[in-house]
Amino acid sequence: MKTEELHMKFTKAVEIVNNFNDPLPADLLLKLYAYYKIANRNFDHPGSKTPLINAFKANALIQARDISSADAMKLYVDLVRSEISPEL
Repeated sequence: MKTEELHMKFTKAVEIVNNFNDPLPADLLLKLYAYYKIANRNFDHPGSKTPLINAFKANALIQARDISSADAMKLYVDLVRSEISPEL
């Protein structure tokens, strides 16, 4: 997949997730969170006011730490396609 196409699909996948109204499983949300942060090279401290949520987010980032930005975008798109929007 070309870089431009990947960026377009990633942007569309993020839009789908942001507009999705049904509850999603916590493990799926954590994977999406980690892939999104890595894809955008944003490694700031998780911003939740709840320490336990911050710990789960930090753990998700640690588990995905060896993934490149492009691979994180692909994984994000694939996860959205398989779990939320097959037509993506």
